[in-house]
Amino acid sequence: MTTRKHYANGEPCWADLQTRDVPAAKDFYRALFGWRYEDLPTPDGRSYAQAFVADDLVAVIAPQNPMQQAAGTHGQWNIYIAATDAEELAEDSVHAGGKLEFGPEAVADTGTLAFIEPPGGGTTGIWQAGTHRGSHLFNEPGALAWAELLTPEPQAAVGFFQQLFGYQVTEYPQDDGANYSTLLVNGDEVAGIVPADAGEDASWQVYFAVADVRKAVEAAVAAGGGVIVEPEEKPESGSLATIQDPQGGVLSLIQV
Repeated sequence: MTTRKHYANGEPCWADLQTRDVPAAKDFYRALFGWRYEDLPTPDGRSYAQAFVADDLVAVIAPQNPMQQAAGTHGQWNIYIAATDAEELAEDSVHAGGKLEFGPEAVADTGTLAFIEPPGGGTTGIWQAGTHRGSHLFNEPGALAWAELLTPEPQAAVGFFQQLFGYQVTEYPQDDGANYSTLLVNGDEVAGIVPADAGEDASWQVYFAVADVRKAVEAAVAAGGGVIVEPEEKPESGSLATIQDPQGGVLSLIQV
């Protein structure tokens, strides 16, 4: 099993879930991934759960903030991109045509956090590592494996992220005439940008790896989740599915 010790500037490094029912979400994702948890207090007296594959930290399940709870917001997975200088990147995001939604703010000694939004939307976490580098595993069962932004303004988003991180870009023409764009760091594809469906708001789709996507979908359904995109009849490496947890959090699965 490959352990990640470092993430380069521009690599997706972490994902967390904000949900209205942390205990229920813990049960669901335990059934799905076999995660074990360590609970820690939040500043307001609640608790969040660190999720582990064996001894490797891979995600966090956290309670929604009061505004999200009052609005009845469904659960949401967030993605974070590694940055060497979160403060500089936050400033640059505004000059590049985006918005600074939050931060940058130091989170004790664990790192520095900011949230930015590219043209067209799609809240994006920025993480400058301190003691917390991100997911200890990547592209391993139960861990973050990929992320892609669905946006009504894909080319503007590509240019925005290129300006911030210096990505190389590969374009894959699709049957409908649009392009699926991948962002590259040191020659490796690290994330995708894809046109959103008509009328769909921008959002990040987060992918976690599983050893058997069909069995994972069956486990999700048995635990009370729903299926948005079914896996192939005979899935192989790279096969995909998309599920929704009982609190509404949407997550894609990829077989590795």
